[in-house]
Amino acid sequence: MQAYHRTSERELSMTFRVSFWATILGAALNKLVQPKLFAAAALGIFLGASAQETRPLIVYTSTDQEYAEVVLKEAEAAIGQKVTAVFDAEASKTVGLERRLAAEKSKPKADIFWNSEFLRTHRLDKQGLLAATTLDKGFNLPASVVTPHSVGFGIRGRVLAVHTPSVPETDRPKRIEDLTDPRWKGKVAIGQPLFGTTSTHFAALHAQWGEAKFTTFLKALKANGVMILPGNGDVRDAVVAGRAWVGLTDTDDAIGALRRQQPLAMIFPDQQGEGAFGVYMTVARVAGGPNPAGAQKLVEYLASEKTETRLIELGAVQIPVRANLPMAKEIGSVRPKIWFMDAAKIEASLGPSVELIRKHLL
Repeated sequence: MQAYHRTSERELSMTFRVSFWATILGAALNKLVQPKLFAAAALGIFLGASAQETRPLIVYTSTDQEYAEVVLKEAEAAIGQKVTAVFDAEASKTVGLERRLAAEKSKPKADIFWNSEFLRTHRLDKQGLLAATTLDKGFNLPASVVTPHSVGFGIRGRVLAVHTPSVPETDRPKRIEDLTDPRWKGKVAIGQPLFGTTSTHFAALHAQWGEAKFTTFLKALKANGVMILPGNGDVRDAVVAGRAWVGLTDTDDAIGALRRQQPLAMIFPDQQGEGAFGVYMTVARVAGGPNPAGAQKLVEYLASEKTETRLIELGAVQIPVRANLPMAKEIGSVRPKIWFMDAAKIEASLGPSVELIRKHLL
C-alpha cells in the first residue's frame, strides 16, 4: 500500500506534468516512425493511461484532518490508488476551499471535493464545478441526501455544550434561544458565524425565523456578551476550561470532550420543538478533474455503509443517514429530533444573514 500523505505545491504541480510529457513522447514517436504510426499512438495512449493511474487522487476536504487522514489512508488500500488531501484552516473551513475550486475552474487540480457540510457543495454545483455522480441502490442512501452531482452521509447535530461544574443539571439550557438568557451573560461562546457549520446554521435560522426574529436573536447575543471564537473546537475548549459556561458547537466536538472525560455535557436543543439543526457530509467529483475514474471509486468508498460506520466510530460524525446503522454510543439508543433545510433555501438566506450578522453581532 502506498503511504497516504498531504500535498505540497511542488508535488501537486509535478503530478500534472506527467500526462503532458506522455503526449509529447507519443507525438515524437509518431513523427519519427511513420511506418509504425499505430504503435506510436498506442504507446501514447498507454503512457497517458499509466500517468492517470499513477497520479495521486487529489481530495479537497473540509473534514477535520484527524478523521479524514485515517479514512483516506484506509481508502488507498481499498481502491488501490494513492490519495493526496488538501485541507483548509479551521477558521475558514469550506469557504476557502469553495473559493479555491472556483479559481481553478478552467484547469481543475482536484478530483474530489469532500465537504463537512452541504451548503457550499450546493453552491459549487450551481457554478457547474461538480461532475455527475451515480450510485446504485445498493448504497441504501435516502433520496434526500442524493443529488445528481453529490452524495450525503454522516450527520452532525448542532448542540449546546455546558460546563458541568458551573451549571447544575436542573439549570441547563434546552433551546437555542437560551443562549441569550442573562444568566449566561459573558459566559456564552459560538464559532465564527461567517464560516463553517455556524454560518450554515445561522443562515438556516434566518430562513426559518424570518428577518425580524433573527435580528432580535443577534442583538440579544451581543447584549449578552457572547464570545465569538474561531471555530467549533475552540468553543468546546472554552467550555471545558470554564471560560464559557454554555457554547454552541457540533456533536463531533462535544463528543470528543466526552470521550476524554472532560467536564462537559452535550444537549440536543429544542427537543420539545423542531429539534436540533443537522448538517451532513457531502462528496462529489470535480468537473474536469484529472482522474474521473479514480474519483468515482473514491466517491463510492466514501459513500459506503462501511465508511459511514467508520466515521461514527472515529467521532467525525455521530448520526448515520441510514436508519439501519447505529449512532455514536454517547447519544444513546433514542435518535434525537433533528431538522434539516433544503440547501437552496439556506443559500437564499446566506447573504442576508451575513449582512445582519455583520451589522448586529460582529
